[in-house]
Amino acid sequence: MKYLLIYLAAISLISIIITVADKIKAIRHSRRIRERTLLIFAALGGSAAMLLTMLLIRHKIRHPKFMVGIPVIILLQLGAAFVVWRFFHA
Repeated sequence: MKYLLIYLAAISLISIIITVADKIKAIRHSRRIRERTLLIFAALGGSAAMLLTMLLIRHKIRHPKFMVGIPVIILLQLGAAFVVWRFFHA
């Protein structure tokens, strides 16, 4: 459990960093971080941190792929966590 929390903290921090970096790159009109990369980090466990960061810095909030996709990823992750929890605590 300890390692899972460390993993989630690390992936969340990375998700925040790449979301902010993409926002900065967008402002500077420089080469952006791929949407696929952002979504992969969300799927790996950084979805909640990424969604909060997106809302706080107003980045990607007009893109349905992110404003619908990230919450869907969160719901899928919560569902998977519930199934795993039920399996090990049944």
